[in-house]
Amino acid sequence: MSVEVNWQTTRPTIRERTKFMLNNVLFSDVKFVVRKSASEGELESMEVIPAHKFVLSIGSPVFEAMFHGELAETRDSIELPDCEYESLFELFRYVYSDEVNLSGSNVMGVLYLAKKYIVPTLVEKCTGYLQHHLDPFNVLSILPIAEKYEEKNLVDRCWKVIDEQAEATVKSEGFATIERSLLEALVVRDTLSIREVDLFQAVDLWAMKECEKQGLSPSCGEQKRRILGEPIIKAIRFPVMKQEEFAAVVLQKNILTPDEVIRFFQYFSSTLHTPVGFSETKRSCVSHDFLRCGRFRYVAADSCSYDGRKDFLIFTVNKSVMLHGLCLCGSENKTFAVTLEVKELKEIGRHDSTVVSITGTFSSKLLQYKSSNYYGFEVLFDSPVNLRRNVRYRIEALIAGPDSWSGCTGMTTAESSGVEFSFFSSCCVGNLTNQEGGQFPEFLFSLEV
Repeated sequence: MSVEVNWQTTRPTIRERTKFMLNNVLFSDVKFVVRKSASEGELESMEVIPAHKFVLSIGSPVFEAMFHGELAETRDSIELPDCEYESLFELFRYVYSDEVNLSGSNVMGVLYLAKKYIVPTLVEKCTGYLQHHLDPFNVLSILPIAEKYEEKNLVDRCWKVIDEQAEATVKSEGFATIERSLLEALVVRDTLSIREVDLFQAVDLWAMKECEKQGLSPSCGEQKRRILGEPIIKAIRFPVMKQEEFAAVVLQKNILTPDEVIRFFQYFSSTLHTPVGFSETKRSCVSHDFLRCGRFRYVAADSCSYDGRKDFLIFTVNKSVMLHGLCLCGSENKTFAVTLEVKELKEIGRHDSTVVSITGTFSSKLLQYKSSNYYGFEVLFDSPVNLRRNVRYRIEALIAGPDSWSGCTGMTTAESSGVEFSFFSSCCVGNLTNQEGGQFPEFLFSLEV
């Protein structure tokens, strides 16, 4: 391998010079041999990464012990069967340069290595990446890893996604393969935003798949109930279902005993007041405690498209309130990627300040709006934001996804629970949203205590 002459002089900082040594045989005193996943049509191969004991040792206490401890490694070639080339290379990239290129395909492997070799700042980058890319379709695969590594913030964020987007979560491809312990932890939650009959159907599908794995009949209600266990069955809130839902969906699955079925029909006909062993309290669905302020006369299926420009809206409130989130327009059975910020507008010449920022992927569902419905989704903040009276705030949302519904006939002011919201078009050049129409149909807030 040829090395450029006087390479040090073209890299004036220690960071640049150390970065130059990444995957470089120059001065290398150890090699790591790892497998590299094969592309389609290719065979898996083994790859070698040259490294430098000194650099690795000052970046990780585990590498320090490996190379300089009482049982120091003396081999110049070390095989690592528990990781892949891409993940180890990103670990080394971070140790050598404080940089890392995370992706959906490598972040779990990098997180594993960051934990194994005790590189806490890289752990933070991995968990931060996962938080920003959480959605109903991957949350059930990320949550067990977050719990295993005791990453509380990531665990909390996972449950927040599950609570708020429970319907999309239980309909995701990975739901049928989760561990039974996770299924039970999910079903017993009081804060799931989902119709009980939809939750039951998802649980029944999980039981059918588990029966198939065990070579049992997936149509046998008794076997499905045994596999699920009584804690999960008793956590389903059959009493909150409509009688027609119960009759059309639950009965044909044969999971309930004949005695339970009789008691439920007695309950639905008001001849029995309490179906013993099953809760008749609706789930709290996290967002139900919010006050809502709508800024449009109506929301319609008029096409609102997204081309990489942000949607902007300026607003004020006449009383201080706590803003919990916003509703955005969507479309039927579609998913949208959103980066949303709320900024406090300052005087001319001063920088606007960001009061909250959130990034995520959201699935549309049918939402109630005044006297009608629309397809949309809630974007809820991790913590409520205090909005001060008569202060101008600007919403900025970068939305990616298919065409969506949009608000029509916007109002300059709207009142809810004694709070008056005023809306203004932004002078920023953006997408289609303005005071008259577009995005941000509802504000989710609560009064200051």
